[in-house]
Amino acid sequence: MERVTSQELIRWSEALAGVARTGLGFTQSLYERERFEEILAIAGDIRAHADHELDPHHRVAEWMRMVGQGSSGYATPKVAVGAVVGNAAGELLLIQRSDSGVWLYPTGWADIGYSPAEVAVKEVREETGIICEVRGVLGVLDGMRRGFTRVPLYSVVFVCEAVGGELAPHPLETLDAGFFAPDRLPEPLAGSGNLWELVFQAIRGEPFEVFFDEPRPDVWKPHAG
Repeated sequence: MERVTSQELIRWSEALAGVARTGLGFTQSLYERERFEEILAIAGDIRAHADHELDPHHRVAEWMRMVGQGSSGYATPKVAVGAVVGNAAGELLLIQRSDSGVWLYPTGWADIGYSPAEVAVKEVREETGIICEVRGVLGVLDGMRRGFTRVPLYSVVFVCEAVGGELAPHPLETLDAGFFAPDRLPEPLAGSGNLWELVFQAIRGEPFEVFFDEPRPDVWKPHAG
């Protein structure tokens, strides 16, 4: 039997917490509220085991603060928007994140009042000083499933082309920024090798398949034994 990883425990705890928070947002029954709060407590224990937290009550309190009413209380993943930006030389725009020191394409939370493509253009301009135009969607991925986030997160990544501006890394969000050829990518670099192959294929204007996480078979159903 395979050992359960911390990332899987985090996914399970967040899934349970999402069900409970949604239930709390819709139910009018005091009995059901108690049951959903009990589910949150169980989810908190699972998360504490995964994160080695001493006090799971802190996590439960955070989840409770997120509870809304009705449709606004339906728990969903957060959404981030990324942009892979190429220039005329076929180089890729990367930033070195100030929070981790890791190099990645410009990315940020989806802001209210903007379309996903507008967020991509906005993030690139704010983080690097480069003006870009969106050419299409590179992919949509589940951050928790891929193991690069510890909160429920979907990321929409756009293919873009640099059309103006000058490199001016954001003083708070980035340590550095620049354009890089495929054989001169900086380290440490986020993402797998095949991701970057797809990225350079896209910015060169070559045909590519939009990537996404394939559905897992019967992910929440018990397996026949």
